[in-house]
Amino acid sequence: MSSLKVDIVTAERTVYSGEVEAIIAPGVEGQLGILPHHAPLMTILQAGELVVRKGGRDESLAISGGFLEVRPDRVIILADSAERAEEIDIARAEAARKRAEERLKERKPGGLEAIQAEAALQRAITRISVADKMKRRRQL
Repeated sequence: MSSLKVDIVTAERTVYSGEVEAIIAPGVEGQLGILPHHAPLMTILQAGELVVRKGGRDESLAISGGFLEVRPDRVIILADSAERAEEIDIARAEAARKRAEERLKERKPGGLEAIQAEAALQRAITRISVADKMKRRRQL
């Protein structure tokens, strides 16, 4: 089966690098499916689950936005932040969700602090969702 090279990087580290069968990414206009021989593309990513399919198995990562570029020889994902599902500390993500919800209650809608709190809430919800999904897969 054909494969494509993918690199998922943040400012701090390379989170994933390898040959994969497919990528499903959270684009700003919806989910993007990338297969080998995909046309060149550059797009913005939003917070959500990024799925890497390799050997018929899916590996999930939580990302908080960034950019995706499809080149003829590889896919590069520059993420604001990215964590593999097994790296996510659920208790810490739950605490972040609660803090963000409290910050939202205290702020007036539309202000910069409210926008930042909404982004923090979305990151926390994404992390919790990705970690829970991995936990359910392991139970099957």
